Amino acid sequence: RGMKSVAITAHGNLFGALDFYQRAKAHGVKPIFGCETYIAPDRLDKTARKSNHMILLAKDQVGWKNLSYLNSMGYLEGFYYNPRIDKQLLREHSDGLVGLSACLGGEIAQTLEKNGVAAAEEVAKEYASMFAPGDFYLELMPTPTSEQDTLNGELKRMSKKLEIPLVATNDCHYVNRTDATAHDVLMAIQTGKSLKDEKRLKHVVDSYYMKSPAEMEAAFKDVGDAIENTAKAMPASRMLPPTNGTPAGTNSR
Repeated sequence: RGMKSVAITAHGNLFGALDFYQRAKAHGVKPIFGCETYIAPDRLDKTARKSNHMILLAKDQVGWKNLSYLNSMGYLEGFYYNPRIDKQLLREHSDGLVGLSACLGGEIAQTLEKNGVAAAEEVAKEYASMFAPGDFYLELMPTPTSEQDTLNGELKRMSKKLEIPLVATNDCHYVNRTDATAHDVLMAIQTGKSLKDEKRLKHVVDSYYMKSPAEMEAAFKDVGDAIENTAKAMPASRMLPPTNGTPAGTNSR
């Protein structure tokens, strides 16, 4: 699709990092290493399952070490249904990391839905304070649902008011649109459900595929800065190559 850099952010793990790095480099694509982390109110609390999504990207070796540490602590200290970290741990180990507000499962989106605009703005400011200036972004996605459309509108407004930059990303779960049915079957297998079960975990649209740059530009033509910021938020050029067979950075969006 003509992309010069690609990131993958697996949910709560860095397991695909080395394979991703080798394949990206083999095809002349810059790999960006990150993770879609689970942020809990208290990672040590094993009585409450609540957590929200948060995207972390390593922009240099320091960021990679911090990302690896946070991911490890998610399993060693915070695991409860999912590998979880919390804000205190993130604040202490955010050097070299870029943060994105994530999807509808992110805390800003969830707070907006449940507690309103003012509360969501406070959450956004809190996250922005955890990273170096300019290294936290409000994340727009082109998913064609009413919930995502509402969130995109609020994030655009919030960006202007709070002076937090926007970034356009693509929530990918498979490569091509035609893969949606196969992915639906895989999710049913993973959750032990039948395709006939209407209440099973499933995607309501078939747009979670890797979109082309032209499709992304068309989706966000009214916010060109969000497209431009994608290159700024994706710090591939500052990631050092791996040494001794180990990926310098691993896993991304």
